[in-house]
Amino acid sequence: MTVAAAAPPTTSTHALTALRRGQGLAGVVLISVIALAGVLAGVLSAYDPLAQIPGANLVGPSADHWLGTDHLNRDVWSRVLAGIRVDLVIVVLAVPVGAAIGSLVGLAATVHPLADVTAQRVFDLILAFPSLIFAIALTAITGPGAHAVVIVIIAAEIPIFGRQIRTAVLAVREQPFVEASEVIGADTWWTLRRHVLPHVLEPLGVQFALSLSVAVFIEGAMSFIGIGVRPPQPSLGSLIGESIGNLDANPWMAVGPLVVVAGLTLGFLLIAQALGRARRVT
Repeated sequence: MTVAAAAPPTTSTHALTALRRGQGLAGVVLISVIALAGVLAGVLSAYDPLAQIPGANLVGPSADHWLGTDHLNRDVWSRVLAGIRVDLVIVVLAVPVGAAIGSLVGLAATVHPLADVTAQRVFDLILAFPSLIFAIALTAITGPGAHAVVIVIIAAEIPIFGRQIRTAVLAVREQPFVEASEVIGADTWWTLRRHVLPHVLEPLGVQFALSLSVAVFIEGAMSFIGIGVRPPQPSLGSLIGESIGNLDANPWMAVGPLVVVAGLTLGFLLIAQALGRARRVT
């Protein structure tokens, strides 16, 4: 009796396996715990993050205020939880939009030489300005706020994903199965959609996880210097900025948001490393 050979595991199977153990699992758990804390902010804290508590000016950690209070008598723990929500909404909104726009531009660049040259010049123009310099210039025009953070993150991701998918598409198009499709008269866009995209989208998962960690830093930097999320709305970056002048009275004002920023960044990096290792296995 002939026994059929088992089909080899696919790339997606390797990726899922990588996220269920080791670094991948640690990253998923870390991000999940932080995200869950932000979602359950109303349950985990009895205080409104914007409410001023009478007689509670820069008090230290206690059973009532786990991270103490700030210079405006607000509970720091509740503000950190609210800041998690704000940061995750910004990051989860901006990175996918930037990735989608960059991928579409990079894909279009492979269709015609003129489109390729135009796309490359656009990418060069965006990369010529560091994200923080671009953020300052943007806020001078539109004003500071969460919208400015979103725009800066989107702009930062466009050339990264655009160039990555362009390089991947050009490499895959040299493969025999793609050339055979073109020989039999298949439409260019059909060939890209049917044969090329399935082979180039998988590497974007690693970059996507890395970009999420970078986006956390961009939001933190912009809000820290006062051109990101505006008071009284808390974000992790603005909370760190507010704590600078009060470190002597209540250092826990800085410890809370710093730990969360480090946790988010580490979690996304662990996921990216696990996905990158899964790719090398395949």
